[in-house]
Amino acid sequence: MKKEAKKTMSRRTFMGTAASTATAFAIVPSRVLGKDAPSNKLNIGVIGVGGRGGADLRGVETENIVALCDVDMEHAGNTIKKNPQAKIYRDFRVMFDEMEKDIDAVIVATPDHTHYVAAMAAIQRGKHVYCEKPLAHSIYEVRKLTEAARKYKVATQMGNQGHSSEHIRLCCEWVWDGAIGDVRQVYAWSNRPMGGYAFPSGLPRPKDTPTVPDTLNWDLWLGPAQYRTYHPIYAPIYWRGWLDFGTGALGDMGCHIMDPAFWALKLGSPVSVEANTSYNPNPEFWMSCLGRGGSPKKEIPVYLDKLRKETYPVASIVRYEFPARGDMPPVALTWYDGGMLPPRPEGMEKGHGGNGAFIIGDKGVIRHGSHGANGCRIIPESKMKEYLHRLPPKTIKRVKGHHQDWIDACKGGEPASSNFDYGGPLTEMVLLGIIAMRMKDEKLLWDADKMEFTNSKEANELIKPTYRQGWSL
Repeated sequence: MKKEAKKTMSRRTFMGTAASTATAFAIVPSRVLGKDAPSNKLNIGVIGVGGRGGADLRGVETENIVALCDVDMEHAGNTIKKNPQAKIYRDFRVMFDEMEKDIDAVIVATPDHTHYVAAMAAIQRGKHVYCEKPLAHSIYEVRKLTEAARKYKVATQMGNQGHSSEHIRLCCEWVWDGAIGDVRQVYAWSNRPMGGYAFPSGLPRPKDTPTVPDTLNWDLWLGPAQYRTYHPIYAPIYWRGWLDFGTGALGDMGCHIMDPAFWALKLGSPVSVEANTSYNPNPEFWMSCLGRGGSPKKEIPVYLDKLRKETYPVASIVRYEFPARGDMPPVALTWYDGGMLPPRPEGMEKGHGGNGAFIIGDKGVIRHGSHGANGCRIIPESKMKEYLHRLPPKTIKRVKGHHQDWIDACKGGEPASSNFDYGGPLTEMVLLGIIAMRMKDEKLLWDADKMEFTNSKEANELIKPTYRQGWSL
């Protein structure tokens, strides 16, 4: 991979001194020390510190933060100021070249399209990896990361933080206890892309070409994605809705909201997936059509085709089918986003909430919110109150927190609960829905072992990305 010509940002640029970095390298790497030694702290590098990376840093503040890497110095500025002991980089490849012996573990919190190249570079150097969800931007990348983590025997964790919660463990234990009977239907939903931390979808590529801010290295931000001119509608905030960079509402929230059902029902890979989507042309399009005094009918298909090649839909419904697993029956899982909602189960009070799921059994329903089955309850409430008197034993190991679970694994403890052997298949399921969205109402048949669709050559072309020259691993 071609590297950035200027290797590092001077500490003087931000803090006015370089002396503080010396202490980071005086610490003996954790792999040399005993697991319970007082100085046994990980030397951690963080790639992408301006957004989620800042929150991830707070989760590992008990360790030594020795390097921070970000392509946007303005967006990353506050995090950099809070960590004066860390060496600063713009290019993670340069960071690894210069500090390979000084880093034990890496957090990857970049936009989705650069998860793979950063995480794989770390794994191949034997570094433990915490990578934000979704694990990667494509199914091929997810599969390769999962395999590499096993090969290099590193401790991993995907950043679906709710997986370490008490709620998701209760949800699993209730399902396994038979509290709601056999489950054949799951509904999951999110109010994004318009709700919560909203991001634009269903937009054409902007035509104007504003100047790239001096603090942003646009080429490094693009990474393996195909080149396009800079626009603030992409970076640093609104990249999730663009095909080349993000994974839409499903990729943003699916690894959170569908995680409880995936774990409790032991879903694995679906056998089929299909999607219905909505792209709503913006007012400027309609005004341009009406301004010509003619009918917009001829322009609509062309305009919609352009949208489908650039961005994710403004609303979608995705249907997954899973086969029987042991003594568990087949399951149909349906995802809704963009304001679309599933039918409300009998006995449930009015209101779905912005994000959540219904796990529907033949003896009852579990309703939960977003991250990690937050607020999970059996509905109607009368059944929940009855079940509280005969709760099953807690059979799943509890952990102290998502980041701490990973830290413990890095220091020789048990594998983290959402390590890549779990987080990888969960992300693959989510990304299958992303491909279905792009295939216009076509039911796709999936062969997980061969990593291919058996009935669509066009869909198979979306499994593996084409990288920009200089970024292949």
